[in-house]
Amino acid sequence: MVRVRYVMDRVKIGVRKFTFDPKEGIDNPAMIITDCTDSVWIPRPRMCVLKREEGESYGFNLRVERDRHGHVIRNVVLGGIGARGGLRDGDRLLEVNNCYVDDVPHAELSGQLLCMLVLDGEEYEQAVAGGQDLRLLSRTLNEEPCKPPRLCHITKEPGSGLGISFTALEGEKGRFSVNLVKGGAAEKAGVRTGDHLVWMNGVMVSHLTHSALSRMVCMKKCGNCITILVIDSESEKIYMQRKMPILPAMAVPNKLPFGARKLRLISGPEGYGFLLRLEKTPSGNTFHVLREVDSGSPAERAGVQDGEILLEVNGESVDSLRHDEIVERVRLSGKQVFITTISQSGLGFYNQLGLSPLLFSDNETAEKKMEEINVELSPKGYNSSSGSRLCTLEKDPLGFGFRLDSLPQRRGTFISEVGSSGQRAGLAVGDVVLEVNGKNVEDNYLADVIALVKNGGSCISLLVIDRTSYDKQKEEERPASNVSDSEVRES
Repeated sequence: MVRVRYVMDRVKIGVRKFTFDPKEGIDNPAMIITDCTDSVWIPRPRMCVLKREEGESYGFNLRVERDRHGHVIRNVVLGGIGARGGLRDGDRLLEVNNCYVDDVPHAELSGQLLCMLVLDGEEYEQAVAGGQDLRLLSRTLNEEPCKPPRLCHITKEPGSGLGISFTALEGEKGRFSVNLVKGGAAEKAGVRTGDHLVWMNGVMVSHLTHSALSRMVCMKKCGNCITILVIDSESEKIYMQRKMPILPAMAVPNKLPFGARKLRLISGPEGYGFLLRLEKTPSGNTFHVLREVDSGSPAERAGVQDGEILLEVNGESVDSLRHDEIVERVRLSGKQVFITTISQSGLGFYNQLGLSPLLFSDNETAEKKMEEINVELSPKGYNSSSGSRLCTLEKDPLGFGFRLDSLPQRRGTFISEVGSSGQRAGLAVGDVVLEVNGKNVEDNYLADVIALVKNGGSCISLLVIDRTSYDKQKEEERPASNVSDSEVRES
């Protein structure tokens, strides 16, 4: 039996109207022939790119609502950043910055740039009711390979100079391809044949003429080096199709002369072993500077260098903090603290480019230092053989990737849900939390433990142990780790 059914046009609201013509019969474009099967409907997500300045709000709320699936976009402010980016009330969030979040219990949004893949609320409910795999839908939309842009620092070489020139793309204002000297400075810095230029020395090139760009490259303008943002032409097309901006914040760094360093310090009997001073530079700017690093101190072992500028404490920027507030945050960290630093020359480099040095961190150095001191982090009474684990987590747009809970009849706060980032850090459902950033929390109320996590900045460490090992240790009356208050020397 052949069945004829009408198809609703899901791009435009309403049913597509037509006048039946017997001469056309069933070939009418608004009709589909099916052999006792339903036609396949594919929901169409939208990519919304939201960019805000420091202190601005995105202009919407993200909620989990009773009797509704997924993360719901609500209270979209008319004319706000979210509305201008294409968000609509009732939309469901599928991805944030290419990370699938639909199955994450508590998605969090942070940062100054969000690339959000959303689906209309009605289409989302239809997809869920129809058993469609939304993750597969997301992958299908992003199946084209899309490489990130590269931020390349090029230093002139004798004879060949920068080893790069630019050609304006015909008929496309403000778009330039690169030409390379084989084996030259630009090629060594990571620029590739076929790349397109996006940004140079802090300036987007989309509004520049070819002559203006050439003048920027000359000796008088850029000195012995330039820093450029480039992307391969195929990936650029994909960014443009998705209406995504190509920004330095997305870039993979190549040959950058400076980078911020994330360090972990473990307090000793004398504290951390450095002075923190508020110093004014000749330019009139004031910075928090690390001074007088003691020989053999925790600060020296972590790699702190005299004269470095402090950027973050436990993932929190110190730009808006007073000197005494920073010292207090260090003291409240317990026996360990995470800091991010950069040399004064490095800060000057990023300031000239108009970029935050926090975008580019020397993570390799930090990881090596962490490996060297991880043994010191295991408190007495808890060690790897007894089941305890130290898990370091960095906050991403989805949060830390876990949820805390407690039971009245059982001692301790435990991990009740774990997302992908929490799993990568080593957390598991049922783990009991012993410490947060070095502070023992076994006897703390759930709300207090959650507050410690929230106030710990964008990078925290959790000492956890599986429930079976924890209960066994308590039966044997092994003591919990005791952490004394740390002392911080300050000027």
